[in-house]
Amino acid sequence: MQEYQIKRGYTKQLRDSMVQGLRDQFEIEPVISTDNHYTISYGALLRLEVWVGEGGKTLVVDTEADRDADDEVIIDTNRRFRSYLQQVTGYTAKERAKKAKKSLE
Repeated sequence: MQEYQIKRGYTKQLRDSMVQGLRDQFEIEPVISTDNHYTISYGALLRLEVWVGEGGKTLVVDTEADRDADDEVIIDTNRRFRSYLQQVTGYTAKERAKKAKKSLE
């Protein structure tokens, strides 16, 4: 499970952008659970579950990978996942890594 900070200005519409991002990047309608967790299955991801963290300022992501997926499927899935995170958080992969490193200090 991973928690991502959200860029200022992106938090107001976090729930909507979280769901729309799944539709845009993975072209799948997510399944919603009773606790407002949204889940999809795509490519090398057997399960991708997202929800808004406590305080409404973080995106929480839990994944389960298909270890038997082909390399092309893995590459496509990773590309879509990175695009999804950028769309929802407002941060690039480099910026997310920098923020994660800073939060561990």
